[in-house]
Amino acid sequence: MECVYRGQLDDSRPGNGIEVSGKDIREVCELLWHRTEVPAQNQTPSIGCNIKWK
Repeated sequence: MECVYRGQLDDSRPGNGIEVSGKDIREVCELLWHRTEVPAQNQTPSIGCNIKWK
């Protein structure tokens, strides 16, 4: 298995007033569904709590 996306869910952040939409991750899922490469330069890093790797 290969990681193809390490970016944010969407532009919402605690307190910024933007509704949670999942826009960014939905776009990635759409690209994967159509077997299109996910461009690394379009990945906005997530902010906040992250996954701790073991």
